[in-house]
Amino acid sequence: MFVGRNEFLDDLSALWRKSTSSLVACRGRRRIGKSTLIERFAEKTAEVFLSFEGLPPRKGMTNRDQLDNFGSSLARQTSSPRHIFENWHDAFFWLNEAIDGRKRTVVLLDEISWMGAYDPDFPGYLKNAWDKLLHRHDRLVVVVCGSVSAWIKRNILDNTGFAGRFSRDYILPELPLSVCPAFWGATAEKVSTREMLDVLSVTGGVPRYLEEIDPGLSADENIRRLFFTPQGKLFKEFDDMFSAVFGDAAVTKKAILESLAEGPQSGAEISAGLGVANTGHFAEHLRALAEGGFISADTGLNPETGKSARIDRYRLRDNYTRFYLRCVEPRKNEIAVGGYRLASVEQLPGWDAIMGLAFENLVVNNWKELLPLMGVGSAIVESAAPYRRGSSENGKGVQIDLLVQTPRTAYAVEIKRKNRIGREVEAEMERKLSRLKVRKGLSVRPVLVYDGELDPQLAGSGYFAATVDAARLLGR
Repeated sequence: MFVGRNEFLDDLSALWRKSTSSLVACRGRRRIGKSTLIERFAEKTAEVFLSFEGLPPRKGMTNRDQLDNFGSSLARQTSSPRHIFENWHDAFFWLNEAIDGRKRTVVLLDEISWMGAYDPDFPGYLKNAWDKLLHRHDRLVVVVCGSVSAWIKRNILDNTGFAGRFSRDYILPELPLSVCPAFWGATAEKVSTREMLDVLSVTGGVPRYLEEIDPGLSADENIRRLFFTPQGKLFKEFDDMFSAVFGDAAVTKKAILESLAEGPQSGAEISAGLGVANTGHFAEHLRALAEGGFISADTGLNPETGKSARIDRYRLRDNYTRFYLRCVEPRKNEIAVGGYRLASVEQLPGWDAIMGLAFENLVVNNWKELLPLMGVGSAIVESAAPYRRGSSENGKGVQIDLLVQTPRTAYAVEIKRKNRIGREVEAEMERKLSRLKVRKGLSVRPVLVYDGELDPQLAGSGYFAATVDAARLLGR
């Protein structure tokens, strides 16, 4: 099913108003809907759609395999003779020959990092094909697409040979929460906010995962079926996804994620915990995970100075990965033999705390949708990230779930998932604000985002500048 992404479709459609061809990059984590977006764009606006996908890495894979796969796809989609390509120069030449310049045509080179991984000259072949052949068509959009964002950026986008050639570079995010209820179909209005948010807290807004929801089952049963059964789609997903995206580097990157599953850390703290040197090579691992959408470098502004924090603190932002590493992988052997066939996931130790942190991460990831609900209005947002200052001789430490800063106001956001939320949350926030140091002229406003029932005394106290029911993030 296709949900949301209208702003991307509109922007892609605008390319047809140009009088020349367009080269587009589309990046993002696996299952996020990159290929589906381009397919829908072609379906709605083009006369011809040609799609080519690189073969997933495997032992013994060669450039010959990738070329043969490309040739088979070209012959199948164009009814042209099957050619045996000697190299990518030949492959792109015959692709160009198959394009009818009189028709609007979209060409998708999907999982391009797999396609080009076995030939170091692949970027050069693609660049020459674009400059000398494909660019001459005035009704053509070529999209390079892939899950290994770091490979695309390093080999194509940052390649000086491609400078100035891309009309668009999209990094496809997760779906906004407001469109996610569509995955519950006709039953959405009958499903509680807590159930939807619990499912979203373990999947994030990843379309392919949300397509697996059975609207007739509870959140508890959906999570059990998807994560805690041997045949569960999301039980098997992590290893398949991670090895396909990161290949030989998957072991180190997974170790980084496992470290961050315990909480945010600086690069130096992660490397020290893993016993590896904090070198440029290690920084490349962090950068690749960030570009792949798995982690976030929550730098933010220092509210005391208005300047960027000196040290990046990394957070495991991908809700699916967080839940898998914290709750599923430690129980992998029991799940594999059917140990949770009749169990309720709510019986797992610390379940409420686990889901509370997952909900917090979900809200932080969707801070842009939160802004109008907390009264930010049209102010320029200079920074939005979790904030932490450690204890020192000058004062006690402070940790704020989300600190949104505009030129004149700092919004300190407390995020709660509890059945009933009482006035104790006011005292908790007041302790935090008493330790929060801000520069002169900056107002501080506390905000509460919650999933649960507010105590009437809290609802009427006026302590919080805004109290936002998470149901509103779902468009309810």
